[in-house]
Amino acid sequence: MKHELLYIGKKIVDNHLTLAQRIEGAMTAENIKMEVKNTASLKERRQYRAHLILCFGKALYEDVDFISQEVEKWGRKTAEMAIQHNISLSSILREVATYRTVIWDVFTEELEQRKFAAITMLDVSKMIDPLIDQVGKVIGEVYEAHNNKLMKIAYTALEELSVPVVPVAEGIAAIPLVGTLDTHRAKLVMEVALNEGARMNLSHMIIDVSGVPIIDTMVADQLFQVIQALRLTGVEAIITGIRPEIAQTIVNLGIDFDELKPQVNLQEALKSLGFDRKTQ
Repeated sequence: MKHELLYIGKKIVDNHLTLAQRIEGAMTAENIKMEVKNTASLKERRQYRAHLILCFGKALYEDVDFISQEVEKWGRKTAEMAIQHNISLSSILREVATYRTVIWDVFTEELEQRKFAAITMLDVSKMIDPLIDQVGKVIGEVYEAHNNKLMKIAYTALEELSVPVVPVAEGIAAIPLVGTLDTHRAKLVMEVALNEGARMNLSHMIIDVSGVPIIDTMVADQLFQVIQALRLTGVEAIITGIRPEIAQTIVNLGIDFDELKPQVNLQEALKSLGFDRKTQ
């Protein structure tokens, strides 16, 4: 049995470049577009594919654990290059699938010519199929990590836009909050308010919550902490747009309502700071 595995493995190794060429033919036949705009020549790309086929052949008679590590490196590098050149995950996985087809064509030819026992083919399958599956798994993981990274960047940018700081006058800015305000976003309000308060050299910060539908006790407490933190940095905070149900939540927390310096709306807040449109 071992000599049959060795024979097939050597057959794959000796013909790895030819098999790599078959991969290209199979890809063309299936209309898989994998055009990579880089300086790599066709010969270099063929050598790269041939390396994976070489690993499959050696897996039949060398240390499988070492080969597995080589296969993982190949899959990771392939995924990184594919991402760099905007190749879709489905396209790269379809290419990986062609390796299985080409390798099995070799098995079929040898089975017919040398009358190998079916158990030999089963053993070959047990050794090579997991490696091909490993390539697909590694590629999928790299793509998933890349997509998660992009989503995190996009989510962070969206979060920053969700807490806008609007300059109103010299030393005065407003933060109009709209939408759901949870504890995570309340912490973001704290971070943005403190950073922008220092950067813009503010003396007053108006926090408007009229566009926030619900504020629970935890969020109300966080907003109070924002106001206290701003005060410690020399910025007086005024909260506007507090509806009766929100006011009740604040009172239930035992927070001194007057400490919030509440105003009905932004206009009233500006009036309290001395900005009033005089009638002519």
